[in-house]
Amino acid sequence: MARVKRGVTSHAKHKKTIKAAKGFYGRRKNTIRIAKQAVERSMQYATRDRRTKKRNFRALWVQRLNAAAREHGLSYSRLIDGLNKAGIEMDRKVLSDMAIHEPDAFAAVVAQAKDALSYLKDGNANEYERAVGA
Repeated sequence: MARVKRGVTSHAKHKKTIKAAKGFYGRRKNTIRIAKQAVERSMQYATRDRRTKKRNFRALWVQRLNAAAREHGLSYSRLIDGLNKAGIEMDRKVLSDMAIHEPDAFAAVVAQAKDALSYLKDGNANEYERAVGA
């Protein structure tokens, strides 16, 4: 049976790890033992933060929508409630982008949401809504 020398595969594995550790500080970028641990940890962070990024962007869109809706005399929750009652199915990303780049179109959407919430003005609002003064 022929002898197998494993230097080539080991070197390729090490090279892959060192390449992934590029930009790390100190020995984390060039010592294989430490680089391996650092790369493994960085992969865990990357996996976690791909989910966190989605959360952060949704929060940003909600904040932008709240600010834009208040300029038109509605709160964010009233805006979303009005859109649902009007049957307008637009996600928060599109609405937020519309509020920034196309304010006239956003104003039209808000007007439709306000029309759908007209029951609040008719005096049919419940006790809580009257107390809040919505």
